[in-house]
Amino acid sequence: MSRDIDVLVLGGAGVDTIVHVPELPLPYADSYMIDPGITTRAGQTGDFVALGLSTLGLRTHHLDLLGADPEGDLVRAFHRDHAIPLTEVPGPAGTKRAVNLVGPDGRRLSLYDSTRAHPEDRLPEPTVRALAEASRHAHVSITQPCAHALPTLREAGVTISTDLHNWDGKNPYQEEFARAADIVFLSTTALTGDPARTMRAIAEHGRAELVVATAGAKGAYLLADDEVTHIPPVTPPSPLIDSNGAGDAFAAAFLYGWLNRETPQRAAFYGTIAGAHACTVPSTEAGPITRGDLLTRAGAAPL
Repeated sequence: MSRDIDVLVLGGAGVDTIVHVPELPLPYADSYMIDPGITTRAGQTGDFVALGLSTLGLRTHHLDLLGADPEGDLVRAFHRDHAIPLTEVPGPAGTKRAVNLVGPDGRRLSLYDSTRAHPEDRLPEPTVRALAEASRHAHVSITQPCAHALPTLREAGVTISTDLHNWDGKNPYQEEFARAADIVFLSTTALTGDPARTMRAIAEHGRAELVVATAGAKGAYLLADDEVTHIPPVTPPSPLIDSNGAGDAFAAAFLYGWLNRETPQRAAFYGTIAGAHACTVPSTEAGPITRGDLLTRAGAAPL
């Protein structure tokens, strides 16, 4: 069977409005003057994972619902400008959108518009199957309606990864994705206690062979071969500006390493480099790490 796509990315297409605020949490006031301004741009988790993968040289294809609206036009232009193939399914509720409040230290608070998805939304099974059968791997965003595509991906024989983001280890919505994926990413942000406990539970109750928990400035934790190891952080190449997209950059670089048959430890090292790079790029811009820069920095830094 021909696998002409390296990574099929499902879901996570949308538009963010970036608002820089003087502090988080933001105290109540009648109004604030916002500097450097308010910017609306395409790029949610699936868009940025797809961009990161494509920039690293992997043949990438993105599939999601889009509305016939200005936000959908921004997403279409994003993929066109970055030469990322996009298969769009009409989304009756419109294109996903969110507002991101960004503090001076780069921390983010996201407000998602839950009206932009309906329970009955679906990615067409024949479309999912055809693209999966042409792919080496599928990365599934936890946005509606991607959970319904998981059985089809499994039947197509493609390996699966997912990012649970700030999962608390209990919410059943993310748990469905956790149990179906071969590689699971998550953030330690909402976890209490030792991250290893949640990581081991993911592997024990699902099919994951690798679990990665990103921990911001503390680096990351990797579960592989039933052993949890700490992956140290790397020094960013320039001052930290914004943490938006760091997790997506980590996942893209990890998958690049894994698909190129690097060890899980090496793949996670790539992830920390890419995540640190993402924190030096304003969230209003799209500037993922290139393959050349990733490999140069990986070669210059000790593993």
